[in-house]
Amino acid sequence: MKRKIWVYVAFFAALLAMFYFLLFRDYDFSKSNLPVINDNVQDFAFTDQNGKKITQANVEDKVHVVEYFFTTCRGICPKMNANMRRVYDVFKDEPGFLILSHTCMPEVDTLPLLKKYEQRMLSGTVVANADGSYRLDEDSNAVKKGGLNATNWFFVTGDKGPLYKMARQSYMIDNNKPDSTQLIKDQFIHTQFFALVDKQRRLRGIYDGLKNDEIEKLKNDIKGLLKEKITSKRFMNGFSNNPG
Repeated sequence: MKRKIWVYVAFFAALLAMFYFLLFRDYDFSKSNLPVINDNVQDFAFTDQNGKKITQANVEDKVHVVEYFFTTCRGICPKMNANMRRVYDVFKDEPGFLILSHTCMPEVDTLPLLKKYEQRMLSGTVVANADGSYRLDEDSNAVKKGGLNATNWFFVTGDKGPLYKMARQSYMIDNNKPDSTQLIKDQFIHTQFFALVDKQRRLRGIYDGLKNDEIEKLKNDIKGLLKEKITSKRFMNGFSNNPG
């Protein structure tokens, strides 16, 4: 009798195991719980601080963070990029990650200026302020000497129209709606927000680049997205978990 009971128990355990196998066999347990904010990040073509062309091919299958700044900014940009340097320091050796820092003043930020800005960002020392924020203490001698090259931090420029279109329509980090009659040369984006894009070029997060708790969340979310498997190709993404 006992033997029969154990046979039945084993049988039902096997059925239960098969049920759960069939139920979850297509489920990706590596999937981050971040929602998909925009699954239609557009193609692009810009130029980085080294004069190299940067396109969507460079970010394919990579998690990346996006921001907008300008080299002569003395307001929010230094604070933002001190925090971006903190992100860079954590993931600079991660082959599946990169940063795209777009100039919002391409008419001013030439390639030599972007290269010099890269040197400032890489050679400076990240220092914690008393209020919990961070700053980047620059090493003027190191900047003058040059020779530093970011492994996966690209400072890019291009035509103003495509730059601004990416910020507004792909990364959604500019809430200022320009007058439809305003010429592109008269428009100006100055946003403190960072955008997080996954391996399938889907927007997954927007973060305040001036707030420490947001930077900590960004770093954790990057780690989560790096673990995600690529489950479908870009042209197969017919569905999104974006409730909108």
